[in-house]
Order: sequence, then structure tokens, then C-alpha cells
Amino acid sequence: MVSERSLDVLRAIIGDYVETKEPVGSKRLVERHKFGVSAATIRNDMAQLEEAELITAPHTSSGRIPTDKGYRVFVDRLSGIRPLTTAQRRAIEDFMERSSDPEELVVQSVRTLAQLTNSVAIGQLPSLLTSSIHRLELVSLSDRRILTVLITDSGRVEQRIVEIESEIDEDTLVKVRQHFNETLVGHSLQEAAKRIDDLTDPFTGEEEVLASQLVNALIDQLNSNREDRLIIAGAANLARTERDFSSILPVLEAMEEQVVLLRLVAELDLQDHEVAVSIGHENEEASFEETSILASGYMADRGEARLGILGPTRMDYRRNIAAVRAVARYLSRVFNDTAA
Repeated sequence: MVSERSLDVLRAIIGDYVETKEPVGSKRLVERHKFGVSAATIRNDMAQLEEAELITAPHTSSGRIPTDKGYRVFVDRLSGIRPLTTAQRRAIEDFMERSSDPEELVVQSVRTLAQLTNSVAIGQLPSLLTSSIHRLELVSLSDRRILTVLITDSGRVEQRIVEIESEIDEDTLVKVRQHFNETLVGHSLQEAAKRIDDLTDPFTGEEEVLASQLVNALIDQLNSNREDRLIIAGAANLARTERDFSSILPVLEAMEEQVVLLRLVAELDLQDHEVAVSIGHENEEASFEETSILASGYMADRGEARLGILGPTRMDYRRNIAAVRAVARYLSRVFNDTAA
């Protein structure tokens, strides 16, 4: 069990290490922080922390760096989250007011989060399958081309261009569109997927051929939203902020494992925390053992999706937690306002 002063020393070591990227020694701690005790006492505190496996010596120098366990103690004992500046909050609000498309909104949010944290930001695109169909438009572009436009109750729009085998009769197109809307409007995309085979029932001859081809396009639109997708931005931040390439290589490799990353982000437990943090070896996958993941949830299309950052374990957790929390809150607010 370490003392409260030792925990203060741990906080100072983490703060200095994040800032300088160099191991922190007792002399530096005494010079930079007002502990009111001698360097020898600080060395004893550091010995306690090392015995508790909260700090370690990376090599033979007198400096120490935090361990994953040390970062965990620090994060769990954060007494407060540093609020974003007025300029940062205004930047978030400004870009969200300019974007009306839900997917573009998530993309812009991820980019903004990357800028706020100087880290790699990740955003989970909300699945359409929990949304309901508000309207289906079939627009003739030429004699043999039709634009299918699927509009959900949350305002999201999915489009496909369909090449038709024979020339399109406008009356037939109107008839097919009317039947499709009568069958699908008001149903969730999950329910619509189950009703898709019924769409061709009333038709025969050329009408049935046209309806069948349009049904295939609708199936593609529905299936394209069955799998969750990630938006990733900010890889260049690592090159700007990390002098040692060996420290960013694990993060770059982790970014390639998008399926694994998506699962790790989705499985983070937000039950007790608005922002969940997984540090280093707490991640089950070996490729993420030198990486920390911070994630929060945002509400969209009547379901929850995740937003967060990925970076080296040596990061400014206090600042980054505040940024992730703020952007996730703004996203939820904008999506709720759009749905209303």
C-alpha cells in the first residue's frame, strides 16, 4: 500500500513523462514540484511505487516511467476532468452546425477529436438497421437507369444507381414505387429486410422484372449497413508528437486491425464511466499491448455507437478523457435534435 504522497509523486512522474517523453528522476521532481521534502524522501516514495509495480526503470538510468498499472491507478483516481477551453467548445459546435448528413457528422467529429487530442481518433458509424424507413424514392435518370433513394426517419439517406435491362415505363415505375412505399414505410430496416421478398408479389411480366431488379438494389442497400464500420483519422499526429518511431509502430499496427479494434471499442464497459479507458496489457489482443484506448458512447438512430481515441500508453489522459466526453455529448445532442 503506497502513501498519499507517493501517489502525488506518481501523478508528477506521469505528468512530466507525458510532457518530456523522458524518464523522470528524483532530482527533477524536487526541482519542478513543491513536495516540501528532500530528494532522499522522494527517492523512498519512488521505491514504494516501484515495489508496487506502478513505475519502472526502462534502463540503468535513475529515471522512472509509469507502468500500465501506474497509469490505471492514475486514471481511476482522477479527481476531475479538465474542461475544454471556450475555443475548443466553439470549434466543435461550429463544425457540427455546418454538417447535416449523419455520416459526414461522424467523420467531422472524428477529425475534430484527432485535432483536440493530437491522437488517432476513431468513430463507429451507427448502423441503419434500427432506423425506420421514412420514404423510398425511385427516380428515372435515363431510359435504363434508376436512382433508388432510401430515406430513414433519422434523416439519413442511402442511394444506389440501378441499371435496368429494358427501357423504363414511367407509369410502371410509379406503380412499383407506390407498392414499395406501402409495404416498407414505417418499418425498421431489420423488418424491411424480412419483407423484401413480398415486394414483387403483385407484379407480372415487365413490371415483375423491373421490381425484381429494384429489390436486388434494396437488398444491397440494407446489407451494406449490417456491418459496423469505423472512421479513423489523425495518424499523422503520431509522427508529429512522437520522436521515437518504436513508440508509434504498435499504434500503427493496431490501426490495421480494424475488426479487432471495433470489437475492443464496442466491448469497453461504459456502465460506470462516461469514458471507458483500456490501458496497454488490459487489451486482450497482443498487438494492442503498448496502446491505450479511450471510448465513449453517443446516441444515434435510436441506438448507441462508440467514439474514442487510440494512442501510446504515454498520453495526457485527463485532457483526452475530457475531449472524448465532450465530442460524444455533442454528437448525441445533434443526433437527438435531428431526430426530433
